[in-house]
Amino acid sequence: MKVHEYQAKAVMSQFGIPVPRGKVASTPAEARAVAKEIGGRVVVKAQVYAGGRGRAGGIKVADTPEEAGEIASRLLGTRLVTHQTGAEGMPISRVLVEEASEVYRELYISVLVDSTTKLPLMMASEAGGMEIEEVAQATPEKIFKVLIDPAVGFQPFQGRKLAYGMNLTGKQVAEATKLMAGLYQLFMTKDCSLAEINPLAVTGDGKLLALDAKLNFDDNALFRHKGIQELHDEEQEEPLEVQARQWGINNYVKMDGNIGCMVNGAGLAMAVNDLIQYCGGSAANFLDIGTLNTTDRVVNAFKMFVADSRVKAVLVNIFGGMARVDVIAKGIVEAYQQMDIAFPVVVRLAGTNVDEGKRILSESGINLIEAKDFYDGAYKAVQATKG
Repeated sequence: MKVHEYQAKAVMSQFGIPVPRGKVASTPAEARAVAKEIGGRVVVKAQVYAGGRGRAGGIKVADTPEEAGEIASRLLGTRLVTHQTGAEGMPISRVLVEEASEVYRELYISVLVDSTTKLPLMMASEAGGMEIEEVAQATPEKIFKVLIDPAVGFQPFQGRKLAYGMNLTGKQVAEATKLMAGLYQLFMTKDCSLAEINPLAVTGDGKLLALDAKLNFDDNALFRHKGIQELHDEEQEEPLEVQARQWGINNYVKMDGNIGCMVNGAGLAMAVNDLIQYCGGSAANFLDIGTLNTTDRVVNAFKMFVADSRVKAVLVNIFGGMARVDVIAKGIVEAYQQMDIAFPVVVRLAGTNVDEGKRILSESGINLIEAKDFYDGAYKAVQATKG
C-alpha cells in the first residue's frame, strides 16, 4: 500500500527524521493560507502516487502566497502525467505547500527487503534526486549497501559506512547515522516494504533534511496498523483494481491489452501473460484467482471482464490442485447465467476433478472454446480477438 508524500513525511517525523515545515492543501485558498503562515519562498508539490513529478511540472516554487495559490489552482483538479503513470495520468486533489530549502547537495537513502538474502537492505548514494535505477545503470559505484540482521538491528558502524560512502564529513556523519537508525526503525515498526528519502538534502547550513519521502507498506501486515490503513487514497488507484478487491479478488492488476485472464497461481498467471504476448496478443489483466472451492470468485472475475470495455476475449487457464476444477466449471456456468457475456471464452482445464468439470461445461450448453493445453489456450485466445 502506498501513501502520499505529506503522509509519509508525517510518519517519518515521528521517528526523528527532519522534514521541511509544510501543510497539505486541497484548495487554492488553503494553499495561499499555508504559504502565508510559513512565510518566504515555498514549494507547491502535487500529491500523487507516482514519481517524476518535478519533470512533469508537478513541483513549482512560489515567492509569494498569491503565487502559491495560483500554482495550486493550476494543479488541483487536473491529472499529472509522469513516466510512472501512463498516458492517463493521476488525479491531483491535494498539494503539499512547504518551505523552500537552500540545498547544497542531494543524497539518496532507502530501506527495502533484499530478494536474495530476505534481509532488510539499506542503500545510500551521493547521487540523490535521480531515480535509483538510473544511478545503478550509469554510475553503480556510487551506490552503497548494507544488509541488516533483524536480530541485532541497525548498527552505528553501518550508518558510518554509508555516510562516508555519500562523502559526508564531521557532524554530518553522526547526524546521518541517527537518521538512518530512525528510518530502519520506521521500516520495521510499520511493516514497510519500502522506506525511501530521495532527495535527502544537505542544506546550506550543513543540516540533513528529507525533501521527499516515499513509504510503501506490506498489504499482508496492514491489519496491525489501522492508522496506516486509513491513509490510503483509493482515488489514486485504478478503479477496476479497487472494484476487484471489493469483490474479493485481491490479486488483480489492470494491464493494457484486450485478453482477460483468469488463472490460479501467481506463477502460472505470469506465464499465461508471457505466452499470450508470445502468440502475438496482449493481456488485459493479471488475475490470480487463488486456491478456492467456491464459485463466487469465479463469477466476480467474469464481472471484472464484463466491466472492462477493452476485453475482446477471455482465457481461463486452470491447473487444479487444492482448487477443484469442477468448482471452477460451476462458477463459469453461474457467470453465464447471471450476466450477458458477449466475448469469446477459451477454457483450458487440468487437475483435480477435471473430468467432472468438463462434463459440467459440456452439458451447460454454453458456447466455449476448449483448449487442449497451455499453448493451445493462449493461441486460441489471441485468434479469438481477431474474430
